[in-house]
Amino acid sequence: MFDLQKWLPGANPELAWMVEVFVIVLATLLVGFVARRLLRKVAARVSDTRTRWDDIVLNAMERPITWVIWLEGLDIAADVIYARTQSAIFTYSNSVRDVGILLCLTWFVLGIIRGAEEEFTRRSDQIDKTTAQAIGKLLRLAVIITAGLVILQTLGYSISGVLAMGGVGGIAVGFAAKDLLANFFGGLIIYLDRPFAVGDWIRSPDRKIEGTVEHIGWRMTMIRNFQSQPMYVPNSVFTNVIVENPSRMSNRRIYETIGLRYSDLTSMDQIVADVVAMLENHPEIEAEKTMIVNFNEFSDSSVDFFVYCFTKTTQWVKFHEVKQNVMLRIAEIVKANNAEIAFPTSTIHFAEAIAIDNS
Repeated sequence: MFDLQKWLPGANPELAWMVEVFVIVLATLLVGFVARRLLRKVAARVSDTRTRWDDIVLNAMERPITWVIWLEGLDIAADVIYARTQSAIFTYSNSVRDVGILLCLTWFVLGIIRGAEEEFTRRSDQIDKTTAQAIGKLLRLAVIITAGLVILQTLGYSISGVLAMGGVGGIAVGFAAKDLLANFFGGLIIYLDRPFAVGDWIRSPDRKIEGTVEHIGWRMTMIRNFQSQPMYVPNSVFTNVIVENPSRMSNRRIYETIGLRYSDLTSMDQIVADVVAMLENHPEIEAEKTMIVNFNEFSDSSVDFFVYCFTKTTQWVKFHEVKQNVMLRIAEIVKANNAEIAFPTSTIHFAEAIAIDNS
């Protein structure tokens, strides 16, 4: 420790400790300034490297290390003041320093976790965004709980007693917050099973839920419907309902019935064959999937054949463009075979001629 009396034997003892405190604070300020400048220069050097992990570590370290330097400097200054004044308040300086360093270490680890989560989210080829967020949240929760227990131990509290109290209190909290816990475990199931992810379009036939997933939290999931209205759905709902995820479909289906006039029944075979050939050669129709075109039914006003096939695209807008093109081509095939698409008609047959009395 710096002692002014050794350097200046004639100095006033009453003011010597004040000068010592001033020198310690000034030295702390200089060390903190040099540390920040050094870290920034190192960060500028490593920013050009191919990996981003060194950037993540340095960014997480910059602010906590400054606080650690100040905590150490102020602790030394507090020891000098206590040695001269014997003030009881300065006896807690070591505990404050230890707790502060633990908090800075926690801050540093949380910064690394946050940076790693952003890195994995950015590199979507390695891990999807939802999984990265889930792992990040679990790691942050584990770090915070561990740091809290270590801080309690540092302050002299028995961790075993805290854990025992927490077990008894956890039962009471479990009954009082069962809905909150249900939502928490519902969110955990979503993260583990991954029935959907952020950006997916989902819908539930059991509930009036349909839209794009924008955020998956621990308590609720935010879905924006097609009216651009946000829907906040508790996660426990997804453990009890059927969820469809059209975003993960491989193809979209075209299933339409076309009716011809009864007088065009003789052209049915040729029309069906032409439609099959058209679909097999269509650039937007998946020829490897199930493709059916068959005469299907004698309806009241028409003879019907149906078209069953799948498009290559899953995009909603493009699917309808492809479907429109297919339907127009079918209409051209019907016309090319001198047939017509039927519309509802009614024919009345009279069993006997009706005589009209003009008298």
